[in-house]
Amino acid sequence: MTTTELGILNLEEMVDALGHDEHMLCDRILSISSVHGRIDPPEEMKPWIRNQFGSVEATLEQKIIKVTNQVTLEGTLYNWLRSNRPMWRGSDINIAQELLDMGYDPLGDPFTGTPADEFGRVEGEYCVTASNIAKFDGFHGLIVFNERHPLKFTREQVQDYFATGDRWAARAHETDQSAIYYLMIWNCLWRAGASLLHGHAQVMLGRDLHYPSIERLRRDALIYGAQFRSNYFDDLYTVHQSLNCAFERKGVRFIASLTPVKENEIILTTDQPRDVLADAIFDVLTVYRDKLGVTSFNLAMYGPPLARTSENWEGFPTVVRIVDRGDPKSRTADFAAMEIYAASVVAHDPLRLAALLRQEVAGSG
Repeated sequence: MTTTELGILNLEEMVDALGHDEHMLCDRILSISSVHGRIDPPEEMKPWIRNQFGSVEATLEQKIIKVTNQVTLEGTLYNWLRSNRPMWRGSDINIAQELLDMGYDPLGDPFTGTPADEFGRVEGEYCVTASNIAKFDGFHGLIVFNERHPLKFTREQVQDYFATGDRWAARAHETDQSAIYYLMIWNCLWRAGASLLHGHAQVMLGRDLHYPSIERLRRDALIYGAQFRSNYFDDLYTVHQSLNCAFERKGVRFIASLTPVKENEIILTTDQPRDVLADAIFDVLTVYRDKLGVTSFNLAMYGPPLARTSENWEGFPTVVRIVDRGDPKSRTADFAAMEIYAASVVAHDPLRLAALLRQEVAGSG
């Protein structure tokens, strides 16, 4: 079997084939194991199994791969059969028609349909900011796209959305010097938590500490650095690269996460300027939309604070995490008790995702 044919089910063998130093680094960050689950279906059930999963034999003994990040304690359980399990689905969705049928669009004219922030609005070429009317932080705004359709975006538009977000954060920081922790999120469609269909992102600038998940990552990375005298983010990338799950382009590292929060998660890390990162984000979203058929996703971007703080942010890059939220027609939630309280359960293969990304993205941008 060639390296291009290897998948997540071969992960243990891939680790065993690594050189000594790479193997030690992988073992330092990731715990990888497998277990087999077996079933004994009644004869009456076998026609349904064949129809649902292709064959009865494929279900009789199932290999589950368990991967845990031992630094952050993020963990994922892989079983490709999960992608074929029964799902409740609604009718097909036509986003363009939904936009026509929605009636009043509060983002249709943000100058009359949305409030401004106390420092006013920031206007980009393809977007404008608004103040979120139902806030979850003191500075909490919207980047309202001129393009209503949430899946119609160009490279220039994505560049402008992120540049406008940066300008919004700078204005908010000028208004309150203690507000320094910037977060930008993009929830696409209701499946990903968007309450409005019209394309938009959200921006926050917090005080005191970064948001808890980000602060926890900072502390985990610091503890790792103190213990091993090495940068956690560099080592995370090296481990994924050694397992064919990562590559670098123009100073941006692309990682098909081996411990994704859910399907097809991609992590970008960089110290490059925002326009270089925005190019990478556009390319990933284009692969999502045009190659994987993803219509609903979550994106988050965060990094070190805008001003000096008492806590140590040395070696912490700008981080972007993007995850596929599944079919908006599905009536089955992708997050359930396992994901909320235990570990993520995933059907996709990050090695195949990385191969697609490398093919479509590595030489572009």
